[in-house]
Amino acid sequence: MSMFPGSIAFDEYGRPFIILRDQDRQQRLTGTEAIKSHIMAARQVAHTVKTSLGPKGLDKMMVSQDGEVTVTNDGATILKLMDVDHEIAKLMVQLSQSQDDEIGDGTTGVVVLAGALLEQAESLIDRGIHPIRIADGFELAAQCAVKNLESIAEPFPVSVDDKEPLIKVAMTTLGSKIINKCHRQMAEIAVNAILTVADLEKKDVNFELIKVEGKVGGFMEDSCLVKGVIIDKTMSHPQMPKTLKDVKLAILTCPFEPPKPKTKHKLDVTSAEDYKALRDYEQEKFIEMVKQIKDAGANLAICQWGFDDEANHLLLQQGLPAVRWVGGPEIELIAIATGGRIIPRFEEISAEKLGNAGLVRELTFGTTKDKMLVIEDCKNSKAVTILVRGGNQMVIAEAKRSIHDALCIIRSLVKDSRVVYGGGAAEISCALAVAKEADKLSTLEQYAFRSFSIALEAIPLALAENSGLAPMETLAELKSRQVQENTALLGVDCMLTGHSNMKEHHVIEALHSKKQQIILATQLVKMILKIDDVRSQAGEQ
Repeated sequence: MSMFPGSIAFDEYGRPFIILRDQDRQQRLTGTEAIKSHIMAARQVAHTVKTSLGPKGLDKMMVSQDGEVTVTNDGATILKLMDVDHEIAKLMVQLSQSQDDEIGDGTTGVVVLAGALLEQAESLIDRGIHPIRIADGFELAAQCAVKNLESIAEPFPVSVDDKEPLIKVAMTTLGSKIINKCHRQMAEIAVNAILTVADLEKKDVNFELIKVEGKVGGFMEDSCLVKGVIIDKTMSHPQMPKTLKDVKLAILTCPFEPPKPKTKHKLDVTSAEDYKALRDYEQEKFIEMVKQIKDAGANLAICQWGFDDEANHLLLQQGLPAVRWVGGPEIELIAIATGGRIIPRFEEISAEKLGNAGLVRELTFGTTKDKMLVIEDCKNSKAVTILVRGGNQMVIAEAKRSIHDALCIIRSLVKDSRVVYGGGAAEISCALAVAKEADKLSTLEQYAFRSFSIALEAIPLALAENSGLAPMETLAELKSRQVQENTALLGVDCMLTGHSNMKEHHVIEALHSKKQQIILATQLVKMILKIDDVRSQAGEQ
């Protein structure tokens, strides 16, 4: 019987039956062991991204299985590409992912915070406090911290006329990224893109209208913002004009070619005359189609599908420039930008369905044969494209991610324009508030409160450490100064300028983003602390 540890029982007639199947083949962790194992896994993950926090943070290089290399500083990207096996570590990955989806920035900080909270929870569990009490204490502490954030938040001017403050915020976000050599320019591009698209009355930004295109070659300084749409295609025939003014576009999603007999029919061509007649008929029909488009007033056709070389030649003869093989999302963007309607059936072409653009031109890049089409001066100038240039694919991919972060943070400011100060200033202020609150509590939760306040300090500590300052001394000094001067503006001086007033450094973060970080990290930690039994299929022995 000893073969089945505790999995066999007997009914009242003495017949044996098994309660749990394959017990010997399952791994099981219970109680504090399980929690300890989870905390260790989560700490490992947090430790990985800790060094990439802040302006002096380092980048990580990920090599995928097929040898694709990604170099990035973005917490969410690092974790997404890490091949994480442990189930709790996977939760950490999802945590940074949800911060990325919700805010777009602060993905590293949220993981570091969750790791620090779990580390603190471990020492509380060792003291014999029940995990649920810790989890509840953390929840209360998080509420206290969020309340404190709201009290120290300052209103922030978001207006189209004065972009300077927004650019400063974007520069904070881009500070830790690879592109900080053309820091200011990228920040300006991001701010202009958002303000072009933003609906300031509704406080909303539609991200679909901002397209980020990358093109290898040139310097990063060559990146620019195009008020219009860029498509990675050229005119279908090399002899078609390269620039068109006052364009009326026909946007076709139907095949643009002579009518072909459908597959089911068998067409017997018995003699050369028949064949010739068929060919003439096809050509005639096609010229008719081209004429239809031109009669509607269009002088550029944008097609989702292709057409053959004969058609191409005829289009050139008839003087109708065309672009073929344009992808679905691009077609939609062009339609939005030019105010045109997408024409799904050829018979439906009419003058009012055409889009308008002031200028369509081909961009050529250096000595390469790469060309792109730019559609500018559109009727609805709300669609914009950011064209990112750089030395290689890796740099461009990272620049795209950085710009996305900057766009997201400006968007969250358009939505809720209150800000707190970065550089760990907000975290230190919250840590002080939570610790102060802890002294008023008489229940066990006060321990959780104190631990929460210590965990919040992990972010300024990591910032100081990455900047080469002495972490503990810096933190102690900042805490005492925040209390004495009663201000939440003092943070870690990462740039080593000699003063730590974050308002003067313009290190600004959106309140919404900070709140989200604390709430998300606390939720995850609560969840992990409540797990006390893990069953997993052991690998086949």
